[in-house]
Amino acid sequence: MTSSPLRTRRRAPFAVAAALLALFAVFGPASPVSAHDQLVSTDPAADAVLTALPAEITLSFSAELLGDGASNVVEVTDAAGTSLIEGTAVVDGVTVTQALTGTASGAISVIWRVVSSDGHPISGEFAFTVDAPAPPTSAPTETTAPETTAPETPEPTMTTMTPPETDEPTTTTAPDSEASASNPLPWIIGVVVVLAVIGVVLYLLVLRPRGRNGGGSTGDRPTTDD
Repeated sequence: MTSSPLRTRRRAPFAVAAALLALFAVFGPASPVSAHDQLVSTDPAADAVLTALPAEITLSFSAELLGDGASNVVEVTDAAGTSLIEGTAVVDGVTVTQALTGTASGAISVIWRVVSSDGHPISGEFAFTVDAPAPPTSAPTETTAPETTAPETPEPTMTTMTPPETDEPTTTTAPDSEASASNPLPWIIGVVVVLAVIGVVLYLLVLRPRGRNGGGSTGDRPTTDD
C-alpha cells in the first residue's frame, strides 16, 4: 500500500516539530550554564612545581566578577590542611587576588568560589606543588696532611780559613844572671882566665925559682983573671 502525497504533506509539520523538540531537549538545559563566567588562567598554574610558596595567587575569569571579597573566596591550604591565606580576596574586574603567608612544601590545594557576571556563583579547585630545596649541608672538609719534605741540605760554602791570630813574640830582657846562665861564653872565658891565672901562678912558683937557682950558681962562680 502506498501513501498518497496528501498524507505525506500532513505528516511533514509533525516531523519538524518533533525535531525541534529533540534539539531543545538536548541543548536547551545547557544554554543557561554556558552563560556563566569561566576560569581562564591561574598564577601559579595548575600542577605547577615551585621552589617556594608565592606571595599571592591570582585567578583570571572570562568576565567581570560581581561582589567583593566576602562573596569571592579563595582558600589555600597545605598538605596538612593549614590555611596559608592572609586577609580577604581582592576583586579587580576579571581577576581575583589572594595574598598568602607562611612557608609550605608539598601539595598546595586551592579552592575558589566567585560570583560571575550573571549573578550566579561558580566554584572550582586546582593544586600545585612547592618543592623547597633542601638546605645545603656543609660537606666535611678534607684535612690535608702536611707534606713532609726532607730537610734541605745546605750546600757547602767555600769559606777561607784564616789562621788564628797569634800574638807576636815579645822580646823580654832577662836579668844578666839568667843571660849568663843560658850563654856558655862567659863561663868559657872565665875558665880560660882561671887557667891562665893558674898557669901564671905555677910559672912564678915553680919554673921561675928553678931558673933563678941555676943562674945564681953560674954567677957565683969566681972569675979568674988572666
